[in-house]
Amino acid sequence: MTHMRELGGKIAVVTGGAGGIGKGIVKALLDDGATVVIADVEKGALDAAVVELAGRGNVSGIQVDVSDADSVESLAEQVFAAHGACHLLFNNAGVTSGGGGRPWEQEINDWRWCLGVNVFGVANGVLAFVPRMIASDEPGHVVNTSSGDGGFAPVPHASVYATSKAAVSCFTEALAHQFREADTKLQASVFYPSGGLLDTGLFTATRNRPPELARVKEHPPSPQATFEGFKQAMEQLRGAPVEIQDLDELGRYAVDGVKEGRFIISKKLDEVGALLHQRADAIARGELPPPLHLG
Repeated sequence: MTHMRELGGKIAVVTGGAGGIGKGIVKALLDDGATVVIADVEKGALDAAVVELAGRGNVSGIQVDVSDADSVESLAEQVFAAHGACHLLFNNAGVTSGGGGRPWEQEINDWRWCLGVNVFGVANGVLAFVPRMIASDEPGHVVNTSSGDGGFAPVPHASVYATSKAAVSCFTEALAHQFREADTKLQASVFYPSGGLLDTGLFTATRNRPPELARVKEHPPSPQATFEGFKQAMEQLRGAPVEIQDLDELGRYAVDGVKEGRFIISKKLDEVGALLHQRADAIARGELPPPLHLG
């Protein structure tokens, strides 16, 4: 199976592309000559990103709610009507559960919102785009953003978020196998943002939380609810400064992973391998796998 080593003239769609890691991916794609459609739920950020990046290449924006199947179907219709193809689909949009803490302290709306964006968002992207990509009979690549939090190991204090990301990893593995079995021209990759702490919109994702999915119980404010608070907590745990990952560099890393045809796109895979060996050994003993130690 050939890799898309050259992205010039290719059509790419990036959900959650108006900020954070998604915006870094958009920049890398534009630098490689791709035509990029930024899809984002936040209209103001979307418009600002298109204006900011207009001088970098061919970029446009479409507002979309990835948790809404009709909204994503409309996105696919607009992309194929305007460009006639989609070669690169980055299902990147994501949110935290907005809660955290112990699993029994989460609310049902935390599950609905988090899985609605992180899991159904990926499913909606595949359902809307992949049949069209296969029908176009052109090489293509689907990249789903997961997380080491859940994708590699349990994260007890972010149980809903970790559950959603574990689901993305499992789904992407199945998708990649099925692309091969059905003899399509498509490939799939799972992207694990990595390399250090990530100052992304996840920490302020509640700004886009629908009111009908709001939390209804009283919850004490978490000092780790902001990036700075989380960073300070990690530094106290480690007793040393933590590494911060540049998001533009991470976006470039993700795009290069696609060009190289890697299924797993993640930094520090040697550390991940050691963690997964611990998990496998625990499972072989019938024991609870160890959690992901953020410190």
